Amino acid sequence: MDYTLIQLQVERGIATLTFNRPEKRNAMSDELRAEFTHALERVAADKEIRALVLTGAGKGFCAGGDIAGMERRMNAPAGEVAFNGWHRQQRVHHTQALLHTMPKPVIAAVNGAASGLGADTALACDFIIASEWASFTWSYIHRGIIPDGGGMYFLPRRVGLAKAKDLIFTGRKVEADEALALGIVDRKTTADRLLADAQAWAAELGRGSATALALSKTILNQTFELPAQQVFAQGSQAQGICYTSTEHRESVRAFLAKTHGTAGE
Repeated sequence: MDYTLIQLQVERGIATLTFNRPEKRNAMSDELRAEFTHALERVAADKEIRALVLTGAGKGFCAGGDIAGMERRMNAPAGEVAFNGWHRQQRVHHTQALLHTMPKPVIAAVNGAASGLGADTALACDFIIASEWASFTWSYIHRGIIPDGGGMYFLPRRVGLAKAKDLIFTGRKVEADEALALGIVDRKTTADRLLADAQAWAAELGRGSATALALSKTILNQTFELPAQQVFAQGSQAQGICYTSTEHRESVRAFLAKTHGTAGE
């Protein structure tokens, strides 16, 4: 696929995916979502990519759903609105699930406004780093709809249930400093350092065993829903896989060689 609404660059094992509709504050149109989905599948499948940074071109991270798309949905025949909406939701959730379950670390580098679906998209990443110009708004309530990009799942896990209700019920804007204090944001930096800091963090996270990272992330993403015994069971299975991985075997051999060499001196 030739990308026109996103940019995807890979350097030294770190992929940087940029929403590229700056004139629309990177609002998520159907066309942008199709490119985004394709790129996520590509990144997930590429073993040379160790981590992903997600950001937006221009002054915004992502302004949420495209208003033109909302207008088209309202203008559809009444008997088709519900099914069209259901079908769109399937596409939205597929993309968000690809991001959330990406088998490698994902960092959202939020450079400006992350609103509605844009805020949910940032939350679907493992970590969020924000510039001083970043803001977050779960603004769905102002359009008479509910968070549909995973916000009702992700936000309570970051800020607690009561605060998530406050942010979703009011749709108020959360500036960068408050977002950091609430735990929405993990790190804050300056606008001119945002991308470089995000990429450096991604490189740090991606240094470990790709096998162990993917398996750990898969289990950690479920730990709020699973009882301890199931987490232990999944951990046992994952550890069995790790025992056979190239990374584990090479690491143990290198450690033993170093230890034996030291002992012989």
